[in-house]
Amino acid sequence: MSVPRVGRDGPQSLTRRRVLGSAGICGAAAVGTAGCGFIGAGKQQEPVTEGPLTLGPAADVPVGGGRVYRTERVVVTQPAAGTYEGFSAVCTHAGCLVDAVADGLIHCACHGSDFSVSDGAVVHGPASTPLPRVKVTVQGGDLIAG
Repeated sequence: MSVPRVGRDGPQSLTRRRVLGSAGICGAAAVGTAGCGFIGAGKQQEPVTEGPLTLGPAADVPVGGGRVYRTERVVVTQPAAGTYEGFSAVCTHAGCLVDAVADGLIHCACHGSDFSVSDGAVVHGPASTPLPRVKVTVQGGDLIAG
């Protein structure tokens, strides 16, 4: 079955093969870009920790929970009062950004992996590698990564 489509180069046909092929291209493109809704492999997978980088007030990170800093690709947790841990916010399974911290877990919604807020260890797969640590300190009430 095909559905006619008019593009800038004239009429085209959207067949099942063309649609599935486009999905494959999107998946391949995601290895180097964020164009398909997740961060792929390579340099983009690394957290942004060049320099010292001010993330914001330490008070924004709840005790027993954490906060995902999407732009910086860093997640900061506070497993115990006054103890801050930093990790890459990029899931070690498929390169998606983790999306939430709740109930003592860092959660990745892409495939359901969960990581410990204490040490980034895998609690529930499919990820099999812990989240890499990122150095986080508190200076003047602000969280500093790097």
